[in-house]
Amino acid sequence: MITLNEWKEQGQLETINDQQIFTRQGGDKNSPVLLLIHGYPSASWDWEGMWKALTECYYVITLDMLGFGLSAKPKNARYLITEQADIFQSYLKKLNVSRYHILAHDYGDTVAQEMLARQVGSNGSADQDKPRIDSVCFLNGGLFPETHKPLLIQKLLLSPLGFIVSKLINKQKFEKNLQHIFGPATQPTHDVVDTLWQLLTHNNGLAVMHKLINYIPQRNQHRERWVGSIINSNVPVKLINGTKDPISGQHMVNRYRELIPNADITEMPTLGHYPQIEDAEAICAVYLQFRETIR
Repeated sequence: MITLNEWKEQGQLETINDQQIFTRQGGDKNSPVLLLIHGYPSASWDWEGMWKALTECYYVITLDMLGFGLSAKPKNARYLITEQADIFQSYLKKLNVSRYHILAHDYGDTVAQEMLARQVGSNGSADQDKPRIDSVCFLNGGLFPETHKPLLIQKLLLSPLGFIVSKLINKQKFEKNLQHIFGPATQPTHDVVDTLWQLLTHNNGLAVMHKLINYIPQRNQHRERWVGSIINSNVPVKLINGTKDPISGQHMVNRYRELIPNADITEMPTLGHYPQIEDAEAICAVYLQFRETIR
């Protein structure tokens, strides 16, 4: 396991769109580019178990989104999905990336949907200075708002009392929620809980949790655009899903099959909401197999 200190030492803070954002890259710069987009309420460290294998095949780029992990967590930010997508696109442009693949999870799925929608909306003929997406792979996430089953804590954070609820979250409650959404046979270790808690509380992160959760109503507001980005995708799209996930597991897979023609899905029947943490090796193998089909 890559410890949080090691992860931090191998990354750096950069100013992107006037915000301090933690970034990390690895692999051969001549390899295809893979962008990793993390979920809520964690950070890019989620990918640590896949990092070595992925950087052997790709030039891997990731960051902690605004409000998450080691990045800035301003109390006055709106935390719009569109703004998170802007940060990624600005960073890719800064790195002179012309084309790339996406592997995303949870909240990151929604950001990926927005990025894909921008490309689909331009009929694939985006401005020459905008990097082009070559493929997208989604892990567990609320791709369809009608199938998303938020936890009680998420509902409370969305309520008018959300700013109070965020102050009442402690490590014990956080661990209990993680145990609920991980697979029964792949429960989070103490090291994983400790690391995710450190990332959550860094820079007084609890103070913005009720703002970050606003991604849930945003999914309803932009449903047609974001679901349409998958249906009308001009690049290969894959779903890898831990079906034990109570938030976006088997029920989301079923809906995906209903809506997406010729859906490319791999179900992981023993895994829950965080498949890349629960069994990084298995998820990496499935993803790299997808890579072979799109060469």
